[in-house]
Amino acid sequence: MSTPAAQHVPGQAPADGIAARARGLTKAYGSGETTVLALDSVDVDIARGRFTAVMGPSGSGKSTMMHCLAGLDTVSAGQVWLGDTEITGMKDRELTRLRRDRIGFMFQSFNLIPTLNAAENITLPMDIAGKKPDEKWLDQVIDTLGLRDRLKHRPSQLSGGQQQRVACARALASRPELIFADEPTGNLDSRAGLEVLGFLREAVDQLGQTVVMVSHDPGAAAHSDLVLFLADGRIVDEMERPTAEAVLERMKRFDVTRAAPFTAEDGGTPSDVTLDKD
Repeated sequence: MSTPAAQHVPGQAPADGIAARARGLTKAYGSGETTVLALDSVDVDIARGRFTAVMGPSGSGKSTMMHCLAGLDTVSAGQVWLGDTEITGMKDRELTRLRRDRIGFMFQSFNLIPTLNAAENITLPMDIAGKKPDEKWLDQVIDTLGLRDRLKHRPSQLSGGQQQRVACARALASRPELIFADEPTGNLDSRAGLEVLGFLREAVDQLGQTVVMVSHDPGAAAHSDLVLFLADGRIVDEMERPTAEAVLERMKRFDVTRAAPFTAEDGGTPSDVTLDKD
């Protein structure tokens, strides 16, 4: 089991480039007076070979940002790149191919096919694409995730933690440029959640992957190299080599500022008070 990033010496995955980036990323829902601005001109770089966590209050735009970076949602304005490839403006078929070939996904729900065993679920995306897996890499992923003796088991024969490990292996199997994990421990007990977080950490340090994880859990964020904090659709802060305590303290400030009434004596604008950026 790996340790949180704050105690971890970086392994074989130095941050030697940008895996994904956005400039002026804006996402609005609705129109006119009912418009909801989920993302407000966000600029962000996701470093290659690192574990980045995205946190913020409910409704801050963290999942929307992940979906836009992954090409799962369209943007209202701005540009998004995966590596050197701009994905904004791509047609649906192009985006589908890009996500299949270059991105891995983990979600709160495991999304495993119940009639397939673990091995078949792991290789399913490559089977659909008509691609043969790199057997050496696949073996390394399976052994890293401790799934060697579970490959013939169907999802119903696996625990929740084991199912999420299969989902993690599926995300890693094609050796994607970037893995997006949206609340990957949300349906797990604390022990299984810690195991999955440890495996994501190992995917970065031992397998050279790049991981972006959306979470509300300070303990989960402590496994990352960098935490990005969102509020009101903007990145308002970041924290290198986080600890659970430091992240929790930072999150408490969101609660205080969102609850505090705005008065003329505060100066500035209501958004200045809400964002509370140092």
